[in-house]
Amino acid sequence: MSSEARTDAGSVETDRSFDPDDGLLVAEDLTKRFGGLTAVDDLSFAVREREILGFIGPNGAGKSTTFNCITGRYPPTAGEVYYRGERVTGAPAYEMVTRGLARTFQAFRPFEDRTVLENVRTALVPNELFSTSGLRGETRAEAIELCDRVGLGDALRRMPDELSHAGMLRLELGRAMATEPELLLVDEPFAGLAGSEIEQVSALFEELREAGTTLIVVDHNMRGLLRLIDRAIVISFGELIAEGTPEEIKSDPAVQEAYLGGEV
Repeated sequence: MSSEARTDAGSVETDRSFDPDDGLLVAEDLTKRFGGLTAVDDLSFAVREREILGFIGPNGAGKSTTFNCITGRYPPTAGEVYYRGERVTGAPAYEMVTRGLARTFQAFRPFEDRTVLENVRTALVPNELFSTSGLRGETRAEAIELCDRVGLGDALRRMPDELSHAGMLRLELGRAMATEPELLLVDEPFAGLAGSEIEQVSALFEELREAGTTLIVVDHNMRGLLRLIDRAIVISFGELIAEGTPEEIKSDPAVQEAYLGGEV
């Protein structure tokens, strides 16, 4: 990083710049406007390889819009995105997946007419081989292994609408993991989960990191998220207001003000 200005208690000034190779993923002056609304405002940050980064902010802060700009769903209005040192600004979503970046969604998107196993098998098949014959053979064993890994080994033949909320989350993670991502963006993984389920999902994220995956995790369950992550960036109204370790974030006055005394 070429420059960074840090204020007290972990907060950072937004006037800073990064080089393309300052992290696995780098966003530089990222901006997204929808008409007169600025959802992401001159946002810059870098994600270090094999870290679990928390991406935090109140409702409407611009978190999902930032994800969408990074993953190719929305083209940014201004700014740049770099992945492994290469400019990928505005690259379509399918290209980002082939480069090793995957994401999950708050609104689960399984194939409703296929079993859990078939959903994961479908995600394993490259686009150019997408055919009935391509779903046979070695993909079945790999899909079963992935289902076991995310805790769905006993639900292979169930349909998505037979799963609990936690089961749907596990299916979403399994489908994302099937693309073998180097960087996984996870949107609200703890929403609707009980305490023991949060611990199980967190353990899965730790296993992924140990296997070499870098993660960016968005969630409103601050207690669960801050126990999991190495570092956090916090945005409000699309602007960066704080960056630091979980302990720095918890004690940061700007974060406390943004959450108006909420669960920090």
